[in-house]
Amino acid sequence: MQIPNHVPIPELYVSYESSLKLRKEAGDLQSWDLSPRQICDLELLMNGGFNPLKGFLSEADYDTVVEDMRLADGALWPMPITLDVSEGFADGIELGQDIALRDQEGVILATMTVTDRWTPDKAREAQKVFGADDSAHPAVNYLHNKAGSVYLGGPITGIQQPNHYDFKMRRDTPNELRAYFRKLGWRRIVAFQTRNPLHRAHQELTFRAAKEAQANLLIHPVVGMTKPGDVDHFTRVRCYEAVLDKYPAATTTMSLLNLAMRMAGPREAVWHGLIRRNHGCTHMIVGRDHAGPGKNSAGEDFYGAYDAQDLFREHQDEIGIEMVDFKHMVYVQDRAEYQAADEVAKGATVLNISGTELRRRLREGLEIPEWFSFPEVVEELRRRYPPRAQQGFTVFFTGFSGSGKSTIANALLVKLMEMGGRPVTLLDGDIVRKNLSSELGFSKEHRDLNIRRIGYVASEITKNGGIAICAPIAPYATTRRAVREDVEAFGAFVEVHVATSIEECERRDRKGLYALARAGKIKEFTGISDPYDVPENPELSVETENVEVDHCAHQVLLKLEQMGLVAG
Repeated sequence: MQIPNHVPIPELYVSYESSLKLRKEAGDLQSWDLSPRQICDLELLMNGGFNPLKGFLSEADYDTVVEDMRLADGALWPMPITLDVSEGFADGIELGQDIALRDQEGVILATMTVTDRWTPDKAREAQKVFGADDSAHPAVNYLHNKAGSVYLGGPITGIQQPNHYDFKMRRDTPNELRAYFRKLGWRRIVAFQTRNPLHRAHQELTFRAAKEAQANLLIHPVVGMTKPGDVDHFTRVRCYEAVLDKYPAATTTMSLLNLAMRMAGPREAVWHGLIRRNHGCTHMIVGRDHAGPGKNSAGEDFYGAYDAQDLFREHQDEIGIEMVDFKHMVYVQDRAEYQAADEVAKGATVLNISGTELRRRLREGLEIPEWFSFPEVVEELRRRYPPRAQQGFTVFFTGFSGSGKSTIANALLVKLMEMGGRPVTLLDGDIVRKNLSSELGFSKEHRDLNIRRIGYVASEITKNGGIAICAPIAPYATTRRAVREDVEAFGAFVEVHVATSIEECERRDRKGLYALARAGKIKEFTGISDPYDVPENPELSVETENVEVDHCAHQVLLKLEQMGLVAG
């Protein structure tokens, strides 16, 4: 049942007195430490943002959501909201048992009564929900490589919302927004969903949408998890605040939404509509390729440009919110104004800067014209993204044992230190094993953990403007991708495949490791008894057979210069 936007929406929190009692009792419960995505989901479950859900989906609800975008009772709901856990944790849980749900610092946020436990068919989920079982899709990659293997379902009892120490005055629950709209007498509210900074085209679009819908405007950016590589939410919110005074204060407000996006295109658009309805909105802007994740493994768009609008329109009455479809805005030079693309006169000069071009101009310190963006926004983006020659970055060597990674990495270290300008740190495989991962073995799980530790340290070095040089074997493509995502949140990631053949590596082997591996005395040895995923698109591939180390290191240096990471 749809709840009118001036009426409070049900929340899943207990009273303060009950929460104190639950906190005491929770000490005896088994606890699950939530992932960042699960914390986002739990918050919106508890505060009513995911109404009508009363907890994480049961198996029956999950099946019908995946197949038909509906809960088992027939209510429209397009996105599986599941508590994924490890097999080991799930094995220790009995159905009907209560568990404590805690944040990553151990603070209890809720309890959950486990009514369902099942092992999902993740390939089916990927195909049905995201349209393809293709790990180029960030949510499919998350599903297969980060999410737990077992799902738990059941109702939750909210104890307290997650702590947010940033932008507190900008964060509102659905009921707080509803009360705000009620206080101001707003009955028609159009929501603008965004995960990017606002530029002039967005401002023109939102002005037009509000005017067309004869509604007040809610700028409602996502500050939970978005697509890897997106501008971080701290920078984005500063950008929003910098231009908010360019909107009429009497008819516009902004609130932050702690949502973990799935980038699911059409389904995501319907999901966003239901969430905005719960926040008291009556209209929502649905964009071209709304919540699209970009290109698939074949280099094609995952979703059609207007698939999201079509699916939203099909379910609009049931969502309970009207769609204002996106007008693709372009700058018409002849008229010095933005117009909808389908309104531009034939022969008019149209100017546009793509996201890729914007990033290039930021990276190279080039001009960004005022017709494209506001000076205040550009200033914030330049603070976050200085020219590449001033940014930190990571050079990540990968290859077989004995391929020459460490030797080239050491030579590169010396060359970069000779140039000066930024601190340089070498995270060689053997050095890391000794100082950071001494307790780890060589199972796949432990090797993955070792590479993730290297990636974490490299991302911190990169974030703080330094240069990290990493030289592990790193045999698995999925782990290298995870490290790339960690680093690229702060700077460039340069993957260098040291493409020495296994035969040459074995010939060079002074430690006799390959002989021991072939004799079965070393288990899970890369290239012998364990696979190596050859990088498909490294920034650079170097051959080392009959090539001097200095030449190999210089090749890397030339690549860094070409990418603008070091001065020529």
